[in-house]
Amino acid sequence: MKPAQIREMSDEHLQLTLNETIKHLFQLRFQSATERLETPSEIRKAKQDVARALTLQRERQLVAELLTQVPEEQVKSIQALPQQHQLAAARAAAQQSDGGKRGKRQKRGK
Repeated sequence: MKPAQIREMSDEHLQLTLNETIKHLFQLRFQSATERLETPSEIRKAKQDVARALTLQRERQLVAELLTQVPEEQVKSIQALPQQHQLAAARAAAQQSDGGKRGKRQKRGK
């Protein structure tokens, strides 16, 4: 499945697709163990689809968490961006609203 197709899915549909893909991956591994797998590359593709879906879920979760730290007027402008740019914009806005305190390493005192 292509990343653009995954990004268009709703959260519920994404979860259903993820569950389906995990089940399919299990079946492929079972076929591989019993030496009945015709195309071994299917396992790799299924793993990649699972990773893409999990990554997108985590992105959406991070964006939602960061938007709670951002002022209301910036939330709408961030949500209007394409989904792949929302995380970076939300991080930048949250860092500005924190005064630049988050994300920087603290020096350890003696």
